[in-house]
Amino acid sequence: MNTTGRIYLDNCSFNRPYDDPSILKNYFEAEAKLWIQNEISNRTFELAWSYMMDYEISFNPFEDRKTQILKWKNIAAVDIDYSENNVKIADNIRKTANIRVKDALHLACSIEALCDYFITTDRKLLNKTVADIIIINPLQFIQQWKESNEN
Repeated sequence: MNTTGRIYLDNCSFNRPYDDPSILKNYFEAEAKLWIQNEISNRTFELAWSYMMDYEISFNPFEDRKTQILKWKNIAAVDIDYSENNVKIADNIRKTANIRVKDALHLACSIEALCDYFITTDRKLLNKTVADIIIINPLQFIQQWKESNEN
């Protein structure tokens, strides 16, 4: 992975710091996600955003969380709008990888944004393989990035 790789953090990742930290997996994934956000701010990584992020965040019942997450839209290097192309990509993902429609649309947007990684904490997605994008959790992402930058 290049030091200026483009990444897509899905809604699950953005919400991980609000999950119960007494569950170690939540705690470590939240810390990893916060580290990734820090590196986005430092321009180590570029963040991609999409209309699907806007859509999902609009349903967040916690205004403070919604406001904090939406701030990242302004930092994103690219913001993918709805298009027939990402719907077509999503339909193919849905059919070939058996992924739910909303998740397939997120993945299609990340592919259209030319992301290297789709970062999620969604266990169902982490078990899937999709052409043109690597689906990975925040901890695995950091491990891969550190290993690739040590060589």
